[in-house]
Amino acid sequence: MVSQPLDTLPSTEDLPCSDDTPVDNEDQNLLPNLLLLSLASLWSTRMDWFFAVDMAVYHTTGISPKVPVVPDAFLSLGVERKKNGKSRKSYAVWEENGTVPTFVLEMVSHRYDDEYDEKMALYAQLGVLYYVLYNPEYWQRHQHQPFEVYRLEEDGYRLKIGEPYWMPEIGIGIGRGRQVVGGIEQEVLLWHDAQGKAYPLSEQIIADMQIDISAERQKAETERQRAEAERQRADRLAAYLRSQGIDPDTIT
Repeated sequence: MVSQPLDTLPSTEDLPCSDDTPVDNEDQNLLPNLLLLSLASLWSTRMDWFFAVDMAVYHTTGISPKVPVVPDAFLSLGVERKKNGKSRKSYAVWEENGTVPTFVLEMVSHRYDDEYDEKMALYAQLGVLYYVLYNPEYWQRHQHQPFEVYRLEEDGYRLKIGEPYWMPEIGIGIGRGRQVVGGIEQEVLLWHDAQGKAYPLSEQIIADMQIDISAERQKAETERQRAEAERQRADRLAAYLRSQGIDPDTIT
């Protein structure tokens, strides 16, 4: 555990916002964002919470305050939705009055990333109350269930029984359901009320999500085109240098 005066800790303005690790499949980005948009609708009048997708969480319980953990999604309670009226680039616990996330979601994919081991231990050390693991395709590989909710107790995380699972400290439940998204029916994660009834995704939420997905795809295509243009420029420069009798590989 790092012990460091708060005024010497780095600002989120100076820290990376994520680990820039590409997702294994589109659901890793889609499902957490659907939860975000749904919660923004359900809790639209509340300003005391923050839900983030693929955002770095910086803390002082690890080897360095500059080494974050990056959940697929997390929810913090008792913090501003917009910190000082602005969007966060990352989440530093020391800039949030010591408030750690109450809820963390990890989506296990083909590229296993220690969600059942090191990450679970780290979240427990950090003090995350609820840890949700969604593993619809590879759960048998890991000898777990496709959907699991863990609650932090005195002796560590304990697997909870029942789905959807109601989280009284948060005031909402979570579970799986079927939903048509972009014209395709698929399994998604949904918020639930105290009676176990799902809050279905509205057509507007799905439409907004499709706009976000289209924007992300356009961004990725633009980046691909930029990289291809850079490669072609480098190839032309290398060809010119060789025509002048210069080996481009010897230039540093």
